[in-house]
Amino acid sequence: MKIAVFSAKRYDREFLDAANAGKYALRFLEPHLNEETASLAAGFEAVCVFVNDELSNTVLETIAAFGVKLVALRCAGFNNVDLHAAARLGITVVRVPAYSPHAVAEHSVALILALNRRIHRAYNRVREGNFALDGLLGFDLHGRTVGVIGTGRIGTVFAHIMTGFGCEILCHDPTPDPERLPTTAKIVSLDEIYAKSDIISLHCPLTPENHHLISNTTLARMKDGVMLINTSRGALLDTSDVIEALKCGKVGALGLDVYEEEADLFFEDLSSTIIPDDIFARLLTFPNVLITGHQAFFTREALENIAATTLANIAEWEASGTCRNSVRG
Repeated sequence: MKIAVFSAKRYDREFLDAANAGKYALRFLEPHLNEETASLAAGFEAVCVFVNDELSNTVLETIAAFGVKLVALRCAGFNNVDLHAAARLGITVVRVPAYSPHAVAEHSVALILALNRRIHRAYNRVREGNFALDGLLGFDLHGRTVGVIGTGRIGTVFAHIMTGFGCEILCHDPTPDPERLPTTAKIVSLDEIYAKSDIISLHCPLTPENHHLISNTTLARMKDGVMLINTSRGALLDTSDVIEALKCGKVGALGLDVYEEEADLFFEDLSSTIIPDDIFARLLTFPNVLITGHQAFFTREALENIAATTLANIAEWEASGTCRNSVRG
């Protein structure tokens, strides 16, 4: 089977080639899959895509006309795929539901620690010979209340880690599983999380129902100076509203590994260009904002699991026409 791998970086080639062991003909393509690049799928039976590839109705119709029958996502989220169009066109969509919940959860904690103790600012100061402590004051995590929105694998691991710091954990999920959570964690409403949390961390998939979950309306119900962490999907936050909350002190610190308009920014080296996104540029001006470029998943264990599961999904579909990790609209 010939497979076109879009949005392919050096590390994608390394880990996919190792997992593939020559079984499939993988063609690695650097561009994102979108309406302009869909023609590159001609001659392939499957496409392998990542978070910023766009599989709209138009793109799916184009690749279906080329004979593509399988879309293999090498990620857990699938909000970038028109699942109804895929079903109509007879295209199977498979994903990697779990690769390393520890990777993303640990990165979320890293953002909290760095923001709280101003590690990013201290690092730059020391390199300049400035050892003053003014402006670097943090707080003890012990005894603080942490709100966890989304208690799937990642949210659950995150809750356990924060319990280890001695935090009070408040959790919300449409379908919570109390047996997996720390015994001291409380399952509460979103309103209670907003009202009581010193830190709120998002660990939920993006759906039409939670688009811009964090907006003026919900920010108004939060504590003054709340710390927000988002390592899930950028569109869970209304970024313009969060900027206004940063300006007035409602949000005391913001840690992001995702951004609503990240497709034109993340995973690329733009260091020699001017970033045209005014909202993103505004975020970079705040000393209490820390942004990483969709890096949370990026551990060796996660990449090995992503590659192995992606190839296993393809093999299962090729053998039976179905896959346990398929997603439907």
